[in-house]
Amino acid sequence: MNDSLLFLSVGIFSLFELAILCGVLLFYVRLRRSETLLNTLQDNQSSLLKRIEMNAQLEREIVATFAQRQAELRNLDEKLEEKAQELRRLLEQAEGITRSPQFLRELILNGRRKGLSSRQIAKNAGLSVDEVDLILAQSTE
Repeated sequence: MNDSLLFLSVGIFSLFELAILCGVLLFYVRLRRSETLLNTLQDNQSSLLKRIEMNAQLEREIVATFAQRQAELRNLDEKLEEKAQELRRLLEQAEGITRSPQFLRELILNGRRKGLSSRQIAKNAGLSVDEVDLILAQSTE
C-alpha cells in the first residue's frame, strides 16, 4: 500500500510539476507577446513624438512668418497713409490753383485763342457766361 501511495503521490507531484511547467510556458508566451506589443507601442510613440516635434517646428515657422507678414502689413499701411496725406495735400493745392483768379483768366483766354465760344469756355471753367464775358472784356481793354 505504501508503494501505491508513493506512486500516486509521485504521479500527483509529476502532474503538478507538469501543470506548473505549462503555466510557466504559458506565462513565457504571454510575456513575449506583451514584450512585442510593448516594443511596437514604444516605436509608435517615438514616431508620434517625431511627428509632434515636426508639427511644432512647422507651427513655430508659421507663427514667425505670420508675425513678419503682420509687421510688413503695418509698414505698408503706414506708407499708404503717408501717400494718402501727400495726395490730399496736393489735391488741396491743385484745387487752390484752379480757383485762383489768375488761373481762371488764363483758362478763359486760352479757350478764346482756341476759338471756343463763351458758353463752351464757361462750361469748361465752371463759371457763368456773364463772368466769362466780363473777363474777356477786361482783357481786351
